[in-house]
Amino acid sequence: MKPTAIDTSRIESMVAQLKATAARAQGSTSVTTSVEASATKLNFADALKASLDQVNASQGRAVEMGQQFALGDDRVSLSDVMIAGQKSSIAFQATVQTRNKLVSAYQDIMNMQI
Repeated sequence: MKPTAIDTSRIESMVAQLKATAARAQGSTSVTTSVEASATKLNFADALKASLDQVNASQGRAVEMGQQFALGDDRVSLSDVMIAGQKSSIAFQATVQTRNKLVSAYQDIMNMQI
């Protein structure tokens, strides 16, 4: 199993979004940096799709590793298979919880009195 590198540009983008949101909440108007400007171009649908694609890829890797282990591939150990399975399970559970929160927020908004 080859460890995947963390994409630092996505982390920087998320940090920039958090800083911009915090600045707006405090009412300050600060000059946007290039990182904050690029963060505002990030589309929610694209971020959600990328996240779902990562979860799907994680599950695919876990299944593939399980099949390789079952077929007797010496390059794949049982611990690697179990770790990949747990990682994909945790990622899926986080995705389900995120979906539940989004549905709950949508229902709260739809039930608001106008």
